[in-house]
Amino acid sequence: MNEAYWARYESTIDKQIRMAEERGDFADLPGKGKPLPGLDGPDDENWWIKRYIAREGVPSEAMLPTPLQLRKEAERLPDTVRALPTEESVRGAVAELNRRIAQWLRAPSGPAVPVRLVDADTIVAGWRQHRPAPPPAPAAPAPQPPHVPWWRRLRRP
Repeated sequence: MNEAYWARYESTIDKQIRMAEERGDFADLPGKGKPLPGLDGPDDENWWIKRYIAREGVPSEAMLPTPLQLRKEAERLPDTVRALPTEESVRGAVAELNRRIAQWLRAPSGPAVPVRLVDADTIVAGWRQHRPAPPPAPAAPAPQPPHVPWWRRLRRP
């Protein structure tokens, strides 16, 4: 008797779905008639995060632990600072990276990967090597005789 009651009962959700099908709301959905993607591949419990990373264009380095990110950034630093215009900005970039490295060293998280502070003088020396030679200083102008007002020139003997 209980099954007969539930067999004739249609929930509100089921009714809305049935009415949408009758109206044809599901007729033109993208992917209709195609298999669901990923069903033919191996079972992977992290499939959703891999799809999210691919869809959003997140670089794979963002998934690395903090010490590995810092080491990679320290390795790329000479190429990163090459476009900076002044030595002060180069030293500022090195100081910022060293600040983050020191912060991680004070409270490490993740795997125990050794990370060293970056030597600012070495980075600046490499930056100077790749800078174009400064233009030669302009020649000093010839000294001008002192200016004599016109009325004084008239009085000359």
